[in-house]
Amino acid sequence: MIEQTHVLAVLKTVQDPYLHNNLIETKAIRELKIKGGDFVSLKIALAKINTAEQMQLQQEIVSKLKENGAGSVGLRFEALSDKEIQERGGLDEEKPALLQRKSKTTFISVASGKGGVGKSTVSVNLACALQRLGKKVGILDADIYGFSVPDMMGIENRPCVEEKKSIVPVERFGIKVISMGFFVEDNSPVIWRGPMLGKMLNNFFSEVDWGDLDYLILDLPPGTGDIAMDVHSILPHSKEIIVTTPHPTAAFVAARAGAMAIKTNHEILGVIENMAYFQSKLTGEKEYVFGQGGGEKLSDILQTDLLGKVPLQQPDEKTGVFAPGVF
Repeated sequence: MIEQTHVLAVLKTVQDPYLHNNLIETKAIRELKIKGGDFVSLKIALAKINTAEQMQLQQEIVSKLKENGAGSVGLRFEALSDKEIQERGGLDEEKPALLQRKSKTTFISVASGKGGVGKSTVSVNLACALQRLGKKVGILDADIYGFSVPDMMGIENRPCVEEKKSIVPVERFGIKVISMGFFVEDNSPVIWRGPMLGKMLNNFFSEVDWGDLDYLILDLPPGTGDIAMDVHSILPHSKEIIVTTPHPTAAFVAARAGAMAIKTNHEILGVIENMAYFQSKLTGEKEYVFGQGGGEKLSDILQTDLLGKVPLQQPDEKTGVFAPGVF
């Protein structure tokens, strides 16, 4: 004797071999009938049919159902449509290795509502901090109009191309870096429309040999424009840090970037308040140049943590090392 709830519980433990989600999550059950109390008839839709993986899955389903009370099992299979496959996340083999489900890379996007709040400063120093902890780290400077990571890290050389035509990112301080700044001459303005920029962003994932990364930090463009939307669609499972200054207006605008992260199911790690204050080396007194309270206000709006407050200061100069954005 077996009931429908038992059948569904079993199917929840069986994964589509190509979508890597269980058959309930992929909405694979086209038909489920139980006859005579122990005969289970199923029609199941898979990303690919008539494969060795389908045969293995068939054996797994029959075995598990019989263990749970089924006397006999009848199975039929059909293929999910291309639209259904895309709605369920697409096939891994169509994605760059970095974006496949089996990838162990954690993506951390650094976003803001407006420019000039220190988003790139946070991105660069977060990457350096993780590298100092022994992690394998990369930075993707996705702020395609306002790229600044190469300059902040003191990078003067450019990526090279291997024989297999993949782009090798520039490495600095043990961090792999790719930026639009590597592909323009003499700090020229980027005068491209959205679709061209979106294609370039895709190339940064598909044609760059990132290797085995623990973390990829994405320095997003400010606001909620085309490029930010493209990043959110390419990376459905990214974590996100929102950067603001203490000024109430900056916090108000940054809330939009946070709302976009929430709507696209990104996990907000918290808020960084940059340029929180200036502390005099002579007197030790703090001057709140841009006001106070922006970080707290933004974290309250987004119902997340205020991770820290970064003071307004000059980078420490290191003899022989030019990296004005690295503290």
